[in-house]
Amino acid sequence: MLSDLRTLARVLRDDYAPRTATESVTVSDRPHGRLRRYGTRDQFDAAREAGAVPVVLVPPLAVPASCYDLAPGVDPANSVVEFLLSAGTIPYVVDFGDAARRLGFEDYFDGFVPRAIADAIGDFRAGSNTVDLLGWSLGGTLSLLTAAHRRDLPIRSIITVGTPLNYSKMPMYAAVRSVLAPTDGKPIDYVLKALGGIPAPLVQLSYRATAWQRELRKPKYILDNLDDHEALVRMQVIDRFQDAMPGYSGKLSEQMLVNLVVRNEVGEGVLHLGGHTVDLRAISAPVFLVGSHRDAIVSHAAARYGEKLLTSSSHVEFHTVESSHLGLLTGADAQAHTWPAIAAFRESLVTSLA
Repeated sequence: MLSDLRTLARVLRDDYAPRTATESVTVSDRPHGRLRRYGTRDQFDAAREAGAVPVVLVPPLAVPASCYDLAPGVDPANSVVEFLLSAGTIPYVVDFGDAARRLGFEDYFDGFVPRAIADAIGDFRAGSNTVDLLGWSLGGTLSLLTAAHRRDLPIRSIITVGTPLNYSKMPMYAAVRSVLAPTDGKPIDYVLKALGGIPAPLVQLSYRATAWQRELRKPKYILDNLDDHEALVRMQVIDRFQDAMPGYSGKLSEQMLVNLVVRNEVGEGVLHLGGHTVDLRAISAPVFLVGSHRDAIVSHAAARYGEKLLTSSSHVEFHTVESSHLGLLTGADAQAHTWPAIAAFRESLVTSLA
């Protein structure tokens, strides 16, 4: 009984799960584009010697870059970084930090991500001098926008996990589009301008609301699992991740509302962002897509739409993993299904190019 009370106290004061991170070094420290390379020197040297293609991890907007490295060394199912390292791949992650009010999508696909790719290739200096891009949620959108807009970049492939590719196929936005389409989103756009974007607390609350059952059951879950160390660690790691979500900048939030939701430019294939016209249908690199029927944020149909959208890609492959939005990327379902599928896709690229 006393040990249970101690465990409960540690959970309530957020002192139960260890705070860990995979060993990394900073390759470049640009504003809104800090690039880190994961792994030990021995892992780095071995990957270069083997000619392995590195992976640049592109985080979603308003999500910390730590989404790819949750609880390493504590739970092997909670770190995409550890999975990639175990497969002999060197992962790099671009950390955007907090978005300034003036930043729009164009700053990412025409600036931050291309520079990260160049820095990663300059650091790795081996093999074919190409990279694979891997993006979860809107990180996948940024990856695709980058590949479409900067076709000169040495991108071998793009991997998207839970990425929305047609907002008209997402029920949660249907009502928004029907109400705002006649005014091109102007009423809410004015509100976003006045607020300077979407504040962090609202982003965090919105994300938690997609799994409201989990939030309601949390007190009982804690009490039922006081003797289950791994269950409590997983819960606290996810809670910390959610609490670290920053907000959306003013310009980004306006573009998301008008260009992505109301106009559904992603689904149409051509986006008009910050003076740039980006045609996703022009992407020629192979693309691997992952989606789920259980994802409360991105519908299965919206994630799978890339099969119809990416008409110039040399190979488009879709893989279904039945899990939550975060569960597609990290956790037991990802470890059992998403990660092996990604590994098989990347291996197929090696075979096809041999």
